[in-house]
Amino acid sequence: MKKIAFLFPGQGSQSVGMGKDIYENYEAARNIYDTADKTLGKSVTKLCFEGPEEDLKQTVNTQPCIVTTSIALMEALRTELNICPDYTAGHSLGEYSAMFTAGVMSLETTLRLIQKRADLMGTTKGGSMAAVLNASEDVLKAGLEEGSKVGYVDVANYNSPAQVVITGDESAVKAAGDYILANGARRVVPLPVSGAFHSKFMQEAGAIFGEYIEDADLNDSSIPVITNVDAELTTSAEDFRAKMPKQIYSSVYWTQTVQKMVEEGVDTFIEIGPGKVLAGLNKKIAPEASVYNVFDKESLESTIAALKEQMIEA
Repeated sequence: MKKIAFLFPGQGSQSVGMGKDIYENYEAARNIYDTADKTLGKSVTKLCFEGPEEDLKQTVNTQPCIVTTSIALMEALRTELNICPDYTAGHSLGEYSAMFTAGVMSLETTLRLIQKRADLMGTTKGGSMAAVLNASEDVLKAGLEEGSKVGYVDVANYNSPAQVVITGDESAVKAAGDYILANGARRVVPLPVSGAFHSKFMQEAGAIFGEYIEDADLNDSSIPVITNVDAELTTSAEDFRAKMPKQIYSSVYWTQTVQKMVEEGVDTFIEIGPGKVLAGLNKKIAPEASVYNVFDKESLESTIAALKEQMIEA
């Protein structure tokens, strides 16, 4: 039997209009958006469908909007196909969609936690981030050492064998990036972010979030979630509670997460949520695996058709 994993994207995948055709065509999706509006006391629906982009790209709005859209798409898929993944994972904030899918939290709890996380991260300023493309491990390591001479710099995301994101003090990120670029990297691209996510700049936000979730109603998961902070299979409610604050200021081990699922026998990945970022990364991490996207009505329908065909062949 084929093993299937659901993957959920993180911040940066948003676009005005996301989820609108799903909302209009699937009751399961409509219920998710309506619950989000009611739970958060603001129109997530309007932000997703109409923007404006300036409002949508603010962290305090981006995070709940992406999670709501991802869960709405996932529920539409599950309703239409009656499919249950063997594993699930999400990139950074996408981990909350993954935990919801695995039954760790109710929808209302998921929304409240992601809004609190967004509020904390959105108000933490300072630092910068840059994507590094096609740098060897040795050059990356040497670049981080070079940057560390002028300030704090670390790896925020291990996105694929060909892409990592560095984070930290602006001067240190620039020094590291300059060294890496001069020593063979294809590109170093500064990212338009409000702060240094997944860095020690976010430790205070993580500590406050840890206190906030002490009494959150969490369950053991029904399927394993591969968590960002360690790329390990996680099912215990208390393990999730311990890892969620750390995830805000720790590296995202995404390459290792996908590799772990491949080791566990996953051969079919479905990216669910706005954009196609994770599908692109997957082709570099696990090129032999089948990858599908669900980001609107058309892609949902084509994915359902393809999966039904797979089931018939199996």
